[in-house]
Amino acid sequence: MATEYRVERTIAAPIDRVWALLTDVAEQSRWNSTLVSIEGEIREGGEVTVVSTVNPGRTFKLTVSDVSAPNRMTWSDGMPLGLFKGERSFGLADADGVTEFTMVETYSGPLAGLITRSIPDMTDSFAEYADALKSAAESP
Repeated sequence: MATEYRVERTIAAPIDRVWALLTDVAEQSRWNSTLVSIEGEIREGGEVTVVSTVNPGRTFKLTVSDVSAPNRMTWSDGMPLGLFKGERSFGLADADGVTEFTMVETYSGPLAGLITRSIPDMTDSFAEYADALKSAAESP
């Protein structure tokens, strides 16, 4: 069983500007209204510690498991033996000077059904994140 959240936005900014906002921890702290805090290095193999407004009592320690600048990045976490895995992927595509942004979070594994019962609905948080990224990227 897998659960998925997805958001897409067209951002009137160059792909390199959007990528820079996504991969700079200091910048994330400035524009990302869905964060309480973020620390770490956003680079392949790096670790990021995140506290989100949707669940401020929990700290997420994530591995940046895939980076292909400036088009995609994946953050992941999970349990041993593939019992549960959470994976957030960010995708950017250049469309004649504007950027098509996609963010998808998938929970999978044999324990996903049980664990996702305790995960809050991320729909509104995803929309807020995408709107904040769009606003930051499009501002002068």
